[in-house]
Amino acid sequence: MIKQSTAPYAALLLRVSLGIMFLAHVGLKIFVFTVPGFVGYFASLGLPAILAYAVIALELLGGIALILGIYASWVAIPLALEMLGTIVLVHGANGWLFTNKGGGWEYPAFWSVGLITLFLLGDGAMALKSSSRKDI
Repeated sequence: MIKQSTAPYAALLLRVSLGIMFLAHVGLKIFVFTVPGFVGYFASLGLPAILAYAVIALELLGGIALILGIYASWVAIPLALEMLGTIVLVHGANGWLFTNKGGGWEYPAFWSVGLITLFLLGDGAMALKSSSRKDI
């Protein structure tokens, strides 16, 4: 049974924590690995280098949208797809544990589940722009 009185605050907590995680994640790409370094890493994976810029934009704008609650449940979908893509293209071959060399897939998988959960819950309390979707 879902507690109707606290569920919006649970979604708020999930939404804001996911948004903060994405801002920290994109900050690592920008300030530690640097944008040219991240673009080069994408190219080394055989991916179009231009896609690296799209990932940076998605994580930055998506993180902000999650924190502020701007269509957050819909923003969660492309972010979840990105995390699932990292499993397939980067971390999947490294095993389950994220502490494995090259990082396993446990962390992006858990992150994906959190994002899908947010989509299913809705935007939560204090959202600036609600997705206003009907229940699935």
